[in-house]
Amino acid sequence: MKKNYLTKSTEDYLETILVLSLDKRVVRIKDLAKHLNVKKPSVVSAVKYLKRKNLVKQEHYGHIELTEEGEVVARKIYKRHKALYKFLHNFLGIDPSIAEKDACRIEHFLTPETMERILKFIEFIEICPKKSPNWLNNFYYFVKTGKLPEICKKC
Repeated sequence: MKKNYLTKSTEDYLETILVLSLDKRVVRIKDLAKHLNVKKPSVVSAVKYLKRKNLVKQEHYGHIELTEEGEVVARKIYKRHKALYKFLHNFLGIDPSIAEKDACRIEHFLTPETMERILKFIEFIEICPKKSPNWLNNFYYFVKTGKLPEICKKC
């Protein structure tokens, strides 16, 4: 199923249902409202929409579960979020709380091609035979001091 029918908001609901269900078995309207800092009627409306799209199921006033299709979509969103957080925090050195907020904002707008390239970049850095590639250490030095390392001046 194509993602086009999902807004940033509905993607956030799916991702949140997944994350909350990993922490605890049962996800309710009030849990989503609290986690997303929205009013319960907004959650009810979003859940109805996601039910119509066969992405969640919910008994009347009961707990909310992802359908198989909903879980596939939610896991893709969550994977993008975690990868972007890792990239921003672990590799660019962004403060964890800022990296979290920015990852959440960015995840909804990247094309699949750009996301795939970021994932490949992260994988490359992680499997690089050197613990931390020289160019990455040079970047960290530049961020910290605002100056090029001596080795870069010779390039």
